[in-house]
Amino acid sequence: MSPDPTPFPLDHLTLRGERGAPALTVGGATLSYAALDEAVGRMADRLLALGMRPGDRVATWMGKARLACVAPLACARAGLVHVPINPVLRRAQAEHILADSGTRLLVANRARAGTLEARPELVVALEEWVEGDRALPAGSAAPDDLAALLYTSGSTGRPKGVMLSHANLWLGAVSVAHYLGLSASDRTLCVLPLAFDYGQNQLFSTWCAGGEAIAFDYLLPRDVVRAVERTGATVLAGVPPLWVQLAEQDWGGAGASLRTLTNSGGHMPEPLVRRLRSLFPEARLHLMYGLTEAFRSASLDPALVDKKPDAVGAAIPFAELSVRRADGSEAACGEEGELVHAGPLVAQGYWNDPTRTAQRFRDGAVWSGDRAVVGADGLLRIRGRDDAMIKVSGHRVSPSEIEEAAMASGAIEDCAAFGAKDERLGQRIVLVAVAKGEGADERLQRWFAAELPAHLRPSEVRWVDALPLSPNGKINRWALAAELSR
Repeated sequence: MSPDPTPFPLDHLTLRGERGAPALTVGGATLSYAALDEAVGRMADRLLALGMRPGDRVATWMGKARLACVAPLACARAGLVHVPINPVLRRAQAEHILADSGTRLLVANRARAGTLEARPELVVALEEWVEGDRALPAGSAAPDDLAALLYTSGSTGRPKGVMLSHANLWLGAVSVAHYLGLSASDRTLCVLPLAFDYGQNQLFSTWCAGGEAIAFDYLLPRDVVRAVERTGATVLAGVPPLWVQLAEQDWGGAGASLRTLTNSGGHMPEPLVRRLRSLFPEARLHLMYGLTEAFRSASLDPALVDKKPDAVGAAIPFAELSVRRADGSEAACGEEGELVHAGPLVAQGYWNDPTRTAQRFRDGAVWSGDRAVVGADGLLRIRGRDDAMIKVSGHRVSPSEIEEAAMASGAIEDCAAFGAKDERLGQRIVLVAVAKGEGADERLQRWFAAELPAHLRPSEVRWVDALPLSPNGKINRWALAAELSR
C-alpha cells in the first residue's frame, strides 16, 4: 500500500500517536503525545508573545534539549520559520547563519549566546525561557508555506539556507516512516544532530508512525551502546564514520533490541556492511542516499544488502530520480551522468540567493552535482561529485569555507583545501598553505582550535613556498590535487 500523499502542517505530527503513548524522551523525562502537543502549543504561544510575526525566523543553537526537539513544531504552529544551528559550530559560523537568515530570535544556552557579538535581534537564554500562558491549537499552514531553513555547505562560499516547506518536511516524514516500516512500537535513539535533515527526520518519521523518539547526545561511541541497551531502542540512524566507531565496540547483547539500522551521508564500505550484518543479524540495514535540497532520495531494500552492498537502491516514495547527461537528456542504463531529483520532496531553493537557486533548481527539479549510474538491476549507484565538496563524517564541507577561515588567521599568505580519502571519516581535509611570518603553523593550529568545529579543521597542513597558478592567475587546483594524490 502506498503512503498517503496529502501534506499537513508540520505541527500536526503531535496528533499522530495515541494521546497517552510516549512521544519524546529527553534526559530521562518522557512526554506523551498529549504532553508533546501541549508543549508545542505553549512554546508557540511564547514565541508570539515575544513579538514574533508570521514568517519571522527563529534559530535554536543547543544540543538535544527538550526545547530543541519541540522548536521545529512550535515554530510551525506559530507560523514562523525554524533555523536550527548545529551545536558543534562556533561563533563565526553561527553568526553567519543568524545574519544570512535574518533571524529575529535566538534560543540558546548562556554559554553559546555569550560568544556572539551584540546585535539587534533578541537573544533568549535557556535559563530564562518561560512557557506560554496557553497552548495554541494545531496550526493551519498551507503546504507551500516555508517551515525551515537548513544550512548546508556548497562547493563555494559559506553555508547556504535550504528552504523547506511544510509539505517537504511532512511528506519526508511519511515517506521514511513508510519504507522503514516504522510503527507505534518503535523507539528511535536519536543520536544525529537535529540541524541535519537526516537528524531532524529521526524525530519526524518516528512521530509520524506514532513511536517514541529518544533524544541523546553522546561523547563516546560506547555511550551509544549503553544507551541502546538502557532504552531498548529499536531504530538507530548513523553516518559512515559513526558506524565505523560503533562496529568496533563490544556490543555483547546490547543490540538485541535493534531491528532497523539506517545509513546516509556517505558511502558505507562493503567490509563495514558485512561487520554490521554480523553484529546485528536480525536488524534490517537500510543503505540510503540523500541531499538536503531534495531530502531523502533512495534506499536499498534490506533484502538486497548482502548481495548489492555497493548500491543505494531505488527512489523512495514521493521522490522522482533520473540520471542525466550534460545536455539534459536521460542517460542510458549503465551510463554515468548527473543525478537529478524531482517531486514534492524537492526544496524551494536557497534563501535570498536567486543566482545559486537558478543554477541548481530547474523546472521543478534539483541537479545534485552527484555522478551516478543506474545498473541493469535497476539500482542506483553513486560514483562521486562534480564539484570540489569534501565530505567529512557525514558533513558536507566547502573548501572555500576552510580557506576563508585559514586566511583570517593571519598566519598564511595563500592556501587551498582538498579532500583526501580516509577509511574512518570518509574524507579528511588537507590544507596546502604558504606561511606568513614566524611560527605560522602554531598560530594557524591555535586559530583553528578556537574558531572551527572539529569537522572543519584540517587534519594535515602541507607548507609550500608558493601555490601553482593557472594561466588566468587562479590557483591551479588540478595540479595541486594531482600532487596530493602521489
